[in-house]
Parts: sequence; C-alpha cells; structure tokens
Amino acid sequence: MGRLLRSVADTFSSLKLTVVLLALGVILVVIATLDQVNLGIWAVQAKYFRSFVVVTRWPGTNVALPIFPGGYLVGGLLLVNLLCAQFARFTLTWRNLGLHLTHFGIILLLVGELITGLTSVESDMILDTGGTRNFLEEKFGRELAIVDVTDSGADRVWTVPLERLTKREAIALPGCPFTVQPTVFHENAQLFNRNEAPNAPTSGATAGLGTRVVLQPLAPTYRTDEENVPTALVEFRTPDRSLGKWLVSFAINQPQAFTHEGRTYEVMLRRTRIYLDFALTLLEFRHDKYPGTDIPRNFSSQVKLVSADAKENREVRIFMNNPLRHGGYTFYQAGFKNDDRTTILQVMRNPGWLMPYIACVMSSFGLALHFCILLGGFIARRRTANWGGDPGQPSLPRSAQGGAA
Repeated sequence: MGRLLRSVADTFSSLKLTVVLLALGVILVVIATLDQVNLGIWAVQAKYFRSFVVVTRWPGTNVALPIFPGGYLVGGLLLVNLLCAQFARFTLTWRNLGLHLTHFGIILLLVGELITGLTSVESDMILDTGGTRNFLEEKFGRELAIVDVTDSGADRVWTVPLERLTKREAIALPGCPFTVQPTVFHENAQLFNRNEAPNAPTSGATAGLGTRVVLQPLAPTYRTDEENVPTALVEFRTPDRSLGKWLVSFAINQPQAFTHEGRTYEVMLRRTRIYLDFALTLLEFRHDKYPGTDIPRNFSSQVKLVSADAKENREVRIFMNNPLRHGGYTFYQAGFKNDDRTTILQVMRNPGWLMPYIACVMSSFGLALHFCILLGGFIARRRTANWGGDPGQPSLPRSAQGGAA
C-alpha cells in the first residue's frame, strides 16, 4: 500500500506532468481564441475554460462528443500537481522559503479562479429617476416568471429557469394550481406582426399576445453587440383541462395576464432576478459635457440606499471609477438611456475578487526572496573562493600569500 501511494505521489508530482498540463493549457487558449470569432467571448469562456471537458455536437444531432480537456480539468490537475510537488520535492527550510511562497501564490491564484468561476455573478440594475428597486437582473440568465397579482399588498412569484424549458418536460411548481408544459423552444427567434406576414405559419399560441404574431426561428448569435431572443411555447394545465398555450419570448417586454379560479396571473420571460436585502432609489442622474462640445465630462448617479430593516439610510454618489460597495455587491456606473432619465448600473458579486491580488503579491515576493537568497549564497561562495578561507574571517588573497612566502 505504501509503495502504491508513493507511486501515485511520484506520478502527480512529476515535472513531465507539469509540462504536459502547461502545453494543454496553451493549446486550450489558442483554440479558444480562434473559436471566439464564432462563439463570442462569453460562450468561449463557458465552453473551454469553465468546463471539465470541451464537447462538440455531432452534426445534425444533439449527441455530445468530448474533444479536449476543459479549463477546470487542466487547472485542477495542475493544482494537484503543484501541491504534490510542493510537499514531495521541497523541504521546509529557510533557503526554500521563496519557492514555498511562490508555489502557494500560484495555488491561491488557481483556487481564486475556481471560486470566481463558480460564484461570481454579473448583473445590472436599471433605475429611472425617482424609481426604486431591490433586485438585480442577471446579464445572461433568463427565467419564466408566473406572478399571482390578485392581492394588492404582495405578489406571489414562481420562476422557472430557462434551461428547464429546453427539456420540454412538465414542471410542477410548489403551491401553483397548475403545471407548466413546455412544447416548443427556440434559443433565438424573431417575431412579426401577423399583418406583416399574413401567409407565415402561426406561432401555435391559443392565448395571449402570441395569437397575433408569427414566429421565425433564427440561428443563435454569439456577437458581443447582439443578443439572442429565447422564445418558448408553454401550456398551462390543471389535472382536468388546459388553460391555453402561451408564447413567451424575450421580445415580448410586457406581462401577459390571465385568470384562473378567480385569481389573476401574469406570465413573462425575463432576466433572472436576484433580490437584495436593501433598495436603491435614483435621486438624480448627471450627464455633464465639456462646454461647447459633446464630449462627456461626467456620468454620475446620486442614489439613496435603504436597508430592509431601515437601520441604514444614506445617499451615495456613483460615478466612473468610484463604485458603491455594499452587501458583497459592487455597483459601477455603466451607462444611461431614456434621455438621461434612466441610469444603468453594472453590478458584480465576486467573493474571490481579492485572491488574485494576494496571489500575485505572494508570488512576486517569493521570487524576489528566492533570488536574494541565491544571490547571497553565490556572493558568499565567490568570497570564499577568492580569499581562500571562511567568509566571516578576512584573509589575504592566495596570490598575496604566495608572494610573501
């Protein structure tokens, strides 16, 4: 058993494995960079770097074929390789202190990227002047929202992630009096008014706005300046009957309402929402320009932050390079619209944001320390060789000793 463990440790601490993993990492970066033309930066990041295996689809089918190790697999093995090498090859002495710091810095960098990939969330908060919001909208996440708006005091909300609509399986929601049955899903589509294309096939909807439009499926887009329009046909069913088929689409930017058993429901495909324990109110948005030009001089949002328990109530000014940090979220001034009456705040949540900074400082200090230790040893050996004695006990050079003799 000891020999087996030793053999496994030697394998994972091998320098050859390090070289192979680094080569795979370089190849992965090159392939991902080339494929970025087709998929865009975000899709490439998810496909190549934030996956264990890079897969492709067999032409004409949904069969997934693994073609290359993904970033999580390569990075994970590199982390194991580095840990094994650290404890198998390097003794804990002051002469190796710089190497230990450098290795732990690299380990921290890899762990930080893993935490960032698994936990970071990029979202937006769009506020009209005088408006208040206590939720964020994910930049890439989408969800089907069903809201019971019967009671004026509070709404009851059920949400279905977009990924579940692609499976076309019946979805039962806790406390909801009907089930959701997706029947058709398009990752990207375009909607037209029926009057604009009278001969086009119908959308298949039997209720709501979908009865007045026609649907044209489109190929998914991966351009950074374009956005997919996911569209689905969903049927709401009770145990004994159908409540109709509804077309939900990201192109329909208003809720569709219907009634069931005396209660009113609204259905909408929207960005995934993240609810906060505090709210922001936009008091004023400023878009200042240099006098006599259209060159922007300042974008800023004056907001009021109020916590849910009302213990915190303060005003904050958000402008370029001066974000608001609160509750683990960072709010950046990102844009504006609606004739300067609406601000767009980009919001980031990244629990591991500090780890790359610590890792770089640790690795840099470790390399500098290791260089100084080696340089000190080299100088000491040169001094010993030149003076022919203990570097701590000065003596005449050998040439001077020989001349005196």
